[in-house]
Amino acid sequence: MERTPSSPTPRLMAGLVVTLVAVGVFSWFSLVQIAGLRDLQTRVVDRNRRDSLQLLRIQSSLNSLAITMRDMIGGDEPYGLAAYKGQIAGLRMDLDDAMRLEQKLAPAERSPDRQHFLADSLTRLWAQLDRAFALAAAGHQKEALEIVRTTTQAEQSVTFSVSRLLVGNYEAEDQAMARIQQIYVGVERNVYIFVAAMLFSLSFITLYLIYSNRRLFERLASLSGERRDLARKLITMQEEVLRSISRELHDEFGQILTAIGAMLTRAAKQDVPDSFKEDVREVRDVAQQTLERVRSLSLVLHPSILDEGGLEQAIDWYLPVFQKQTGIAVVYEKTGESEAIPDTVAIHVYRVLQEALNNVARHARCESVSVRLHFAPAQLQLEVRDQGVGPASGDDRTERRGIGMVAMRERAELLKGGVEFLHPTGGGTLVRLRVPVVAEGTETSERGGGRR
Repeated sequence: MERTPSSPTPRLMAGLVVTLVAVGVFSWFSLVQIAGLRDLQTRVVDRNRRDSLQLLRIQSSLNSLAITMRDMIGGDEPYGLAAYKGQIAGLRMDLDDAMRLEQKLAPAERSPDRQHFLADSLTRLWAQLDRAFALAAAGHQKEALEIVRTTTQAEQSVTFSVSRLLVGNYEAEDQAMARIQQIYVGVERNVYIFVAAMLFSLSFITLYLIYSNRRLFERLASLSGERRDLARKLITMQEEVLRSISRELHDEFGQILTAIGAMLTRAAKQDVPDSFKEDVREVRDVAQQTLERVRSLSLVLHPSILDEGGLEQAIDWYLPVFQKQTGIAVVYEKTGESEAIPDTVAIHVYRVLQEALNNVARHARCESVSVRLHFAPAQLQLEVRDQGVGPASGDDRTERRGIGMVAMRERAELLKGGVEFLHPTGGGTLVRLRVPVVAEGTETSERGGGRR
């Protein structure tokens, strides 16, 4: 037993879910990396730069202090060290403010010991200068100058510590920039990987969809072929059954009813009472009416004239019958050069004509219908048009559901032709059947050539 191909929908949904999860994970990971990059820039790079500005400010103030201390040691000022006290106080205020800001901006990675060493060095420096100014005020100028000389070494030590802190900040900034560059490279690499993965996933899903659709279309084509074969067999069987029933009705029941009529006629000629003769004549009339109905039913099921005279004679016979039964006037037109239509084609064209006219009688609510039979080279075209409301004036989907419409389409496909249900601008419905036709002589010749 052939296995029915499963639907690709669950696999496609699973692929979609995996793709969405991958997009979500990549987006979350990228946001985490961007947040880390922002934190690194804010916490390390920007803070280091602001701290470095304060360290440069401290270094500049220390350089100014060193110059002032050299001037104090030179002894060029006639008023002694007391003349430098105000300048030293201003530098001290600036240094204290810079140190206060620098302590707030100091990087978290910096060792607290280095920060404390700088603060303690400045404290000792100010203590030495305060002592020197106190000695100078007491008149001990030489001792004060000696203290200033020793304090110069302390100032150089503080300046060296500040320089080391600046170098540490620069190194930390370089490391942060390297980490930022690594993050950029990682994000770029992840983007490339993500794009490649998405392209691969989309390509795989697309190829799988194409493969699945191809299998489904192949299955549909196989089922369509099987359906056409089944429809051909059913319609052929139907025609054979109808032909058999028609012959049984015409031959068997027709002969029986004819024999009954003959026997009743002979019985009426016997020397019997008149009342019995009257009853016999009534029975004979009933038998004759039944015979006519049986023959009419036989012709409806399968007109023998179709086998004996072909499609054109069958149509010439059927149209007046239809007009008489329904009261709908039929305008018949035949164009083109008539050809011998094979029986396999004629029966289906005749059935399509029957179904189209029956639809007119049931639905069109019109007084006339036109039938046109056109013979073209290797093609036959049949048109049935009415001016009524017809089934085709409603919803097309309702039209397609009609069993008669479906049967007409099936017969057209069996003949490798096509049938159209149109809505002309003038109103009404137009049924147009086109089928290829190969003359019986040509078809026989081709089959014979194939056997040779």
